[in-house]
Amino acid sequence: MLFSATRTTAGNQLPPPYLVYFLLVDLLGYRDLGRWEKLAYSVPVDFNGTAYLIEHRKLGLGLFAADPVTQEGDAKEVVRLIQKAVKVARPYFEHLANEAGAGSRLNVANYSRSLYGRFEYLRQLYRAKAAEAEARKDECVVKETIREGGRIRSQSFHYPAWGLRQEARWLGVSAVEAFFSWTEHIFIHIAILDGQCTTGRAVSHLVAADWARKFKAAFCVDEPELKVLYDELMVIRRQLRNHVAHGAFGKEGQAFSFHSSAGAVPLLLPHRHSPEIFRFGSGADLEPAQALDAIARFESLLWSGRRARVRLYIQEYELPAILSMAADGTYLRARATDQGMVDFTESLLRQIDDAANMDW
Repeated sequence: MLFSATRTTAGNQLPPPYLVYFLLVDLLGYRDLGRWEKLAYSVPVDFNGTAYLIEHRKLGLGLFAADPVTQEGDAKEVVRLIQKAVKVARPYFEHLANEAGAGSRLNVANYSRSLYGRFEYLRQLYRAKAAEAEARKDECVVKETIREGGRIRSQSFHYPAWGLRQEARWLGVSAVEAFFSWTEHIFIHIAILDGQCTTGRAVSHLVAADWARKFKAAFCVDEPELKVLYDELMVIRRQLRNHVAHGAFGKEGQAFSFHSSAGAVPLLLPHRHSPEIFRFGSGADLEPAQALDAIARFESLLWSGRRARVRLYIQEYELPAILSMAADGTYLRARATDQGMVDFTESLLRQIDDAANMDW
């Protein structure tokens, strides 16, 4: 009779499919009839002697009945009981999540391409604004107020390049911040595919770590050229990105001016400056051009060497990192050759697409 069961309206209010499955099958022991084409699971339930199906189909989770019109009232009661049971079972769900979070049967979300797109968008805006400022550096807009009789009463002068340079700086700093956001993300994914992080607990610890530790988890800082860039990027992060991100107050007195017979004097006097390129204090201006130049040089090294084989997986296709594959060496075997990594990535894409379509 239930082979022709139809979706009820009440079923639209069921909790998420995974909670319903954990509740009915894992916790309460209901039978799952298994997967079928366009069907992830099917659980028959009995309510007051009438059979219903709770199925997760391609078009979503639903409660199905032989006669939805006459059974809609009971269907609402079934959904209400399931909603209530899900709330009561919350400690069980938390137990499942805590156990899973410590192991390797996890996927780690990947937003690399999206984060890079934001960075590149802001960098292009910065370049365009800086180029416009340079092109208009000699432009002066004169506004005159004329008195009666044709005599000039006053004049004002406006230099558009000044405002354009300010806007370019804002865009440049935003691009630098977007770069660090992107790299903190991809460093974790590179470390996972390298086999450095194979459990949820290890990834969580790395997520909570600072940028420097994430960098070292993804790269070997012993590479001479990379070591130089690492030092430059650390300076950029500390003196440019962190300074702005935390309210533009430095930790070395950059925000202070002390009282003196010469007037207000920056606390960070010239003789106290370190030889670092990016600096605040003593009236120094923030110029992101050098920072973005260092970032461009880092980009040329980022996907070079052994990391070139994971670019397709991480950056181009934005696939999630699967910790079980990191733990059992699947990623390391796949990246043994260029073609091997391409074949593996494309095969995984097909599997993900089939799963999304429930093409079992």
